[in-house]
Amino acid sequence: MNFDVQGHLDAVDRSVSSLERDGQPANAPTLSRSYATTLDDLWDAMTNADRIPRWSLPITGDLELGGRYQLEGNAGGMITACEPLSHIALTWEFGGDVSWVDVRFSDEGAGRARLTLTHTSLHSPHWDQYGPGATGVGWELALLGLALHIADPTAPMPDEVAFATSPDGKAIITGSSEAWGQAAVAAGTDPEAARAAAMRTTAFYTGESAEHA
Repeated sequence: MNFDVQGHLDAVDRSVSSLERDGQPANAPTLSRSYATTLDDLWDAMTNADRIPRWSLPITGDLELGGRYQLEGNAGGMITACEPLSHIALTWEFGGDVSWVDVRFSDEGAGRARLTLTHTSLHSPHWDQYGPGATGVGWELALLGLALHIADPTAPMPDEVAFATSPDGKAIITGSSEAWGQAAVAAGTDPEAARAAAMRTTAFYTGESAEHA
């Protein structure tokens, strides 16, 4: 497969914001990506239980407003908003913690549609250690899988571990981590702290030491 590492990295817009959630300090990475497909198809790929496992993880539950979902071996939660072709919001419950995911859809015309995702979590030592990349890189890899699925809906999903340890996978993870570090700096984080957090994020996803990330 001719994999365009830089093209996929450049396709994502990234930003970081600090806010309050339920009266407590919180952080929110936001990533946005345009897809060469219709709004209807992008919505279907994100919400159809038969299609989600083709680019993400197997999912069970009631995929409707007020329903609960469970991603196999990962997070579950409740769907708190669902406006067809426009907006999804849900809780993200994993490891005893609760965070919040907000997804917006927009039609860009000319056969393109955009997805914008914000994942808000309460401030924690985990954020201090890894910064926005801990969440951002994971979602970026998921949206990369979505891009590959949309480009060829019949193609099998790449093996997650094999991809993460491949040269292309490591390049995507490293580039994404560094880009999230830059987004953190743009949001006011100390550059050295942001760089160190980005290196730890790269090491986490690739399984390599932070010194060699």
